[in-house]
Amino acid sequence: MLNRFRQFWTRLIKPIADLLLRLGVSPDAVTLVGTIGVSAGALIFFPRGQVWIGVVVITLFVFSDLIDGYMARTSGKSSKWGSYLDSTLDRLGDGAIFGGLVLYYANSDAGDSTPMAAVTLWALVMGATTSYARAKAESLGLQASGGLAERADRLVLVLVTGFFSDVLDLPILLQIVVWYLAIASTITVVQRSLSVRKQVLADPANAGLDTPNPASSNDSGTTAAGDSSTTAPGDSGTADSGPDGSPSA
Repeated sequence: MLNRFRQFWTRLIKPIADLLLRLGVSPDAVTLVGTIGVSAGALIFFPRGQVWIGVVVITLFVFSDLIDGYMARTSGKSSKWGSYLDSTLDRLGDGAIFGGLVLYYANSDAGDSTPMAAVTLWALVMGATTSYARAKAESLGLQASGGLAERADRLVLVLVTGFFSDVLDLPILLQIVVWYLAIASTITVVQRSLSVRKQVLADPANAGLDTPNPASSNDSGTTAAGDSSTTAPGDSGTADSGPDGSPSA
């Protein structure tokens, strides 16, 4: 959802990002501070039942995801390390948000619902698997994007609903959304898995992990060193982390 309004948000955060650049703040520092803020807001306030306060704190720091990207592009400091750091810390922030809700439902003085704690935990796991499915597919030279529940949509939906659910004292709203995200994330993982399988079946000649990569072959046509067929199944030797199509998001 945030992605669809990227230009609007960029204009909004531009003055803040430009000020930070003038002060010598690095994009990586903004990424780190943003993740710490999101995690603190979720893990401090959600378990105590102060959901709306936690959402406000999280929202303030979520915009660091846009700020650091703008800063990196403007300063010419975009790098593979910055992309890796951003995507990795995004997973921590997501885990903190849903983990905080798990603790909220597990708290007998707050959410007090073991079934909802279990559903929220499932939503957390499947959300992480959704991101991993795309990253792993891309590490194998395949595509696995799209689906019912992409990262930005998951975050916006749970934060907006969590805020109004707490302010209006209608806990059923958040419960419905958590159930939806648990189911939608599961479906998204299945969709992405089927998409990868379809791509592999469409090109059986290059379906094996030990298939030589033309770009890494030497003049004699043999496979370059380090690209042998001894790689264990499920371990392509490439990084498993990657962006999830978010405005990272």
